[in-house]
Amino acid sequence: MIGIVMFFAALCMLTIGYPVAFTFGSVSIFFGAAAALIELLPDPTIAAVSEEFFLMFSMMPFRIYSIMNNTILMAIPLFIFMGIVLQKSELAERLLESMGTLFGKIRGGVAVSTVVVGTLLAASTGVVGASVVAMGVISLPVMLKYGYSKKLATGTICAAGTLGQIIPPSIVLIVLGDVFQQPVGDLFKAALMPGLILVGLYIIYILVLAFVNKDVAPPIEDTSVSRGEGIKKALIAIVPPLTLIILVLGSIFKGIATPTESASVGSIGAMVLAAMYKKLNWKVVEESLHETVKITAMVFAILIGATAFSMVFVYSGADYMVEDFLSNLPGEKWAFLILSMVAIMALGFFIDFFEISYIVVPILLPVADTIGLNPLWFAILIAMNLQTSFLTPPFGFSLFYLKGVSPPEVRTVDIYRGVMPFIIIQVAVLISIVVFPKFYGF
Repeated sequence: MIGIVMFFAALCMLTIGYPVAFTFGSVSIFFGAAAALIELLPDPTIAAVSEEFFLMFSMMPFRIYSIMNNTILMAIPLFIFMGIVLQKSELAERLLESMGTLFGKIRGGVAVSTVVVGTLLAASTGVVGASVVAMGVISLPVMLKYGYSKKLATGTICAAGTLGQIIPPSIVLIVLGDVFQQPVGDLFKAALMPGLILVGLYIIYILVLAFVNKDVAPPIEDTSVSRGEGIKKALIAIVPPLTLIILVLGSIFKGIATPTESASVGSIGAMVLAAMYKKLNWKVVEESLHETVKITAMVFAILIGATAFSMVFVYSGADYMVEDFLSNLPGEKWAFLILSMVAIMALGFFIDFFEISYIVVPILLPVADTIGLNPLWFAILIAMNLQTSFLTPPFGFSLFYLKGVSPPEVRTVDIYRGVMPFIIIQVAVLISIVVFPKFYGF
């Protein structure tokens, strides 16, 4: 029971706003001492409790050392560095400008180009916050200027910006690969089809809506650039990052390189692209390295805190209680899937995917193994669910990112209403993965 109380205490602290790594560490120490005290009842002594407490955490140094030597996790700082360098090279700006010129004359063309750019950014930078902010700063004013519906404009940007959660090389998938102990390359392959179907449905929705209601997304007549010049500009903007994406993902899918090796290639390729765009200098490299170190330190601090948390959770026997409860649900597989997806969706409103991946998912994994769920299939369901939680009102992170850079006339309610059709599309794709796993190759 003490492990269950510890779990909810950690959630409460995270919801209030305490730093994640410190929350897991402090909660683990406090409840670890409480568990040692309860274990020695009715006659505990300070010496006995201390011995039991230190015995509980005796394997902690070895676990930290194994984390530091985990080659899967080494891909995280490399992909983060790659994304930050591309972000600082103004890749998003170039893509949005060129794609807007190419598709602007079509009804809903700027919104379609935003989805395409969001896909390319997801496959190259993978930084959700940066993607939403960049498209919000550049694409949103253009759409509003030419009479686009606020709901369609904001919903498109938020949905396109969150594609980095599911489209490889996604940091979420790398983390889940470590938690599930599955090859990251296999997760990348499994996530590619759902991600591209999601993109296709976004584009179809925008085009159909623009066709049915001609006022929500009017065409943009730009006579300053000819059709040929527009295509040339788009190719110049798209081909270099697309080549980098093919090199990184292609080498993983073909088995030529591991994700970590491909991430190192991507980091070098990002600097080459920045040099091509004449944006590479020592300041950009220094700032990118600084940001990479900060984000990576945060990730590994969370992981160390989560390791301490899981040790106390297992020591208290809470894992058996949870497994017994989830294994005996009426409906077994389907009840477990529905409950786990709803729980992850709800937690995604308040805490980041790192905490969910390292705290919640390990609790669900033994039950999933007992029921006989395909681990790749279950991992993709979780990744899709986490992406949806990034988009869902009232606490979706991408909604806050966009609101922070939106002009005053864009209200929060406009953003909330705008994302609803895209959430329905995401849920429909999630359900299709559950109902038709063979179609997706599971």
